[in-house]
Amino acid sequence: MSISNEALQKLAREIEAQAASAQQQIGIARTQIAGKQREQRLVKLTLSELNSLPEETVVYEGVGKMFAALPVSEMTQKLEDQTKGLDSEVEKLGQRLVYLETTHKNSREHIEQMLRKT
Repeated sequence: MSISNEALQKLAREIEAQAASAQQQIGIARTQIAGKQREQRLVKLTLSELNSLPEETVVYEGVGKMFAALPVSEMTQKLEDQTKGLDSEVEKLGQRLVYLETTHKNSREHIEQMLRKT
């Protein structure tokens, strides 16, 4: 059972397009992970600074074009929640990256197998 050259070329183009798309998505996912990790470091730095302040200190949070006064404990809680959310997002992006890398690798292997058979 052999496949015609036209069908083989069409299949190769489809697999190549899938590999290129996966490669592009890998770059996007890596960029998103780097951005989230930068944001995590910033939040952790802010948390460490807040923890060094006395409990009665008033801190301000930017709200649109103005600032709202908050107790340190409330601001700390908000930043801890933000850290948990960022951890979750980075984990999901990491899983997506692994999936995309596997897809790319499989596409490349399929193309190599097709070329070896012809």
